[in-house]
Amino acid sequence: MTADAELLTVPEVMARLKISRSTVYDLIRTRQLPSLTIGRARRIPTHALTTYIHHHLEQEAA
Repeated sequence: MTADAELLTVPEVMARLKISRSTVYDLIRTRQLPSLTIGRARRIPTHALTTYIHHHLEQEAA
């Protein structure tokens, strides 16, 4: 599996963004952060998190 295809858990996203679990799920619920469900587990592709971060950096710069 390449780094582009890496899947992150909700706690990993929480740690990387330094936000709460409910905030991560709010981002997923509002489709700001794409995710997929495998069984009962929610996973966020690394590229989706990178895209989310770049999008917000661009908004802050504008």
